Amino acid sequence: MPTDRKTDCIESIRMRILRQNIAPGSDLDEATLCAEYSLSRTPMREIFQKLAGEGYLKLEQNRGPKVASMDMSVIRMFFQTAPLIYANVARLAAENRRSDQIPALREIQAKFRQAAETGDAEQAALMNHRFHHQIGVMAHNPYLLPSLNRMLIDHTRLSQTFYRPSSAEDKARVRTAADHHDQMITAIEARDSDTVVALTIDHWNLSRDRLEQFVSPDPLPIDILTIKDRKHAV
Repeated sequence: MPTDRKTDCIESIRMRILRQNIAPGSDLDEATLCAEYSLSRTPMREIFQKLAGEGYLKLEQNRGPKVASMDMSVIRMFFQTAPLIYANVARLAAENRRSDQIPALREIQAKFRQAAETGDAEQAALMNHRFHHQIGVMAHNPYLLPSLNRMLIDHTRLSQTFYRPSSAEDKARVRTAADHHDQMITAIEARDSDTVVALTIDHWNLSRDRLEQFVSPDPLPIDILTIKDRKHAV
């Protein structure tokens, strides 16, 4: 079985999950995916195992694979844990980065800014994912990187709300997020760990409220007068 076919399948399913083309908690049909990607059951099950190890899928005995959920307990842990992981990864990146890793971070940031400025929410979310993953790689910490990667799955699924601004204030937040990225690169390159941690916390706080709105959206409008009038209707 050609390795590139399996690799393409893995990347495709990752992207479909991150873009929420496959919804959180969805069951995956093995036979359908085998037909779609022209793979037999054995390599497809190997793919499921790999994606489960990365946190994209959940495997249970005698049950088919399921996309990692985003239920309330998971989201609660996400909001509790995210600033801790981001801050520590950023500090270690500033302390441990190699000079040859900076250009790759700048290249990702250029694509992120372009997507943010053109209103491509999906691409902006994916480039934000890659940006923070690259910082994780630059931290050179084999314990924190898997935790960061798992967290980024949910952050990316949530953050498309942030990159679809509905007001002038929200658009300003997106511009500030792009500026934060540039400032974080400068701080990491200068090995200024205190500055990059402060920037990372500001960056998290900038988007936190919008991410929470994904979980608790604004209520639907209610015409109170209409409801009151109906009480007296015959």
